[in-house]
Amino acid sequence: MATDNRINFWRRNAKVPGSVQPVYGAQHPPLDPCLRRTFPKDSKPKYNNIGSKKACSFHEFASSTDDAWDIDDEEDEELRRTPPSGPVSIQASLLHQAGDPERRPTHPRTEAQSLPPPHEDAAEHVNGRVGKSSSDADLSTSSVRSSLQKQQSLPVRPIIPLVARISDQNASGAPPMTVREKTRLDKFKQLLASPNTDLEELRKHSWSGIPREVRPITWRLLSGYLPANRERRELVLQRKREEYFGFIEQYYHSRTDENYKDTYRQIHIDIPRTNPLIPLFQQPAVQEVFERILFIWAIRHPASGYVQGINDLVTPFFVAFLSEFVTEDVENFEVAALPQETQRNIEADSFWCMSKLLDGIQDNYTFAQPGIQNKVKALEELVSRIDADIHSHFKKYEVEYLQFAFRWMNNLLMRELPLRCTIRLWDTYQAETDGFSHFHLYVCAAFLMEWRKEILSMLDFQSLLMLLQNLPTIHWGNEEVGLLLAEAYRLKYMFADAPSHYKR
Repeated sequence: MATDNRINFWRRNAKVPGSVQPVYGAQHPPLDPCLRRTFPKDSKPKYNNIGSKKACSFHEFASSTDDAWDIDDEEDEELRRTPPSGPVSIQASLLHQAGDPERRPTHPRTEAQSLPPPHEDAAEHVNGRVGKSSSDADLSTSSVRSSLQKQQSLPVRPIIPLVARISDQNASGAPPMTVREKTRLDKFKQLLASPNTDLEELRKHSWSGIPREVRPITWRLLSGYLPANRERRELVLQRKREEYFGFIEQYYHSRTDENYKDTYRQIHIDIPRTNPLIPLFQQPAVQEVFERILFIWAIRHPASGYVQGINDLVTPFFVAFLSEFVTEDVENFEVAALPQETQRNIEADSFWCMSKLLDGIQDNYTFAQPGIQNKVKALEELVSRIDADIHSHFKKYEVEYLQFAFRWMNNLLMRELPLRCTIRLWDTYQAETDGFSHFHLYVCAAFLMEWRKEILSMLDFQSLLMLLQNLPTIHWGNEEVGLLLAEAYRLKYMFADAPSHYKR
């Protein structure tokens, strides 16, 4: 009965503000480059007004507006079929090809040479109409040739869009390790090699980021999956991995049963939407792993079951544990090439660490999701004390915090940040006491303050909501996340132990 009530609730309220919908965020921008928008931090985004009448409420806005991420496949196809016109279209096409190796021209230099030569000091007549002047033609030809030369200098390996790049390095590869980084890595190795790892010391060093080489073992320890005693770790790993695959044998066949088929169907639908721009997560072997992890977790936690958004929470663990066996770019690695035993170990470890995380925030996913409702309310109270201008701005234009912050809490900002930033963020969450359940609130507040200038420049409901749901974080890396975490720590230090600060 409880299950039926829960299903009926979500069916009735599919369009309630804050309900989980398949949307595009930092990891999921519109796939067509004509639709992708990114703004420099200090420039003002411009939005086209869809109607002459301003939407005065969320419901009017939602009923009269198609969001940027809800564009139909037919519209995408129509945009792609639009014939290019003029040098600007040629340049846009070439830039798009530069990001897509399959569409790269075979002989770019020959193509550049075959462009029509510019006519000097004369306007071009086509079908009796005056065309562009010679200076415009020279400029456009020069731009196209410049694009082609840059394209030739790109690395031979497949080009990954910046938004989908997991490593926080440029395309030329990882830079040499600095002395400071090597010292930090040596300290981590020393802590991990001790007979009984000092977890408090490990948390202290992990707060400012964990070196890639030791992140897998550090996450296992900080999440509580592995014991601090070094001698017991191998036995615990073996036992927990066997236990997980025991669950697979016991429960996974029931995914087609009447009681569980709706759960499995929703998981099966959501998995391909997980990080759609990263080739790693589009591999059938990886998607099958995610289906097993999420289905087993759902039937072992009937109080919440599977909720959209939980699928995102598997990805950082999977990438961290996969990187233990991969030295090249994880984004393009073929998981099926790994030994079967290694694949099984990565799957089991991802399941247990995700389970440990969700144990601390399970009220986010129980019926009506009270944990998220409370956190959004706490965020509103906190922002009203930190920055009265932003709070008043939202009130003036009838923007509810639930309309944008629900996703921040439900997905732990994974839809707002590239995956590489999420992994760095989780280093600190693992190091913090109640990082995912408590410290995340202050990170969200700091994240909102980061866009203060852009928010206050938006003067209507539609522009505000579009900005808040498509924040331009595509170029973010470890440096930006470090600054965000420092500000979040400052807010926590000021407000966490001073509850009267919440009171107006």
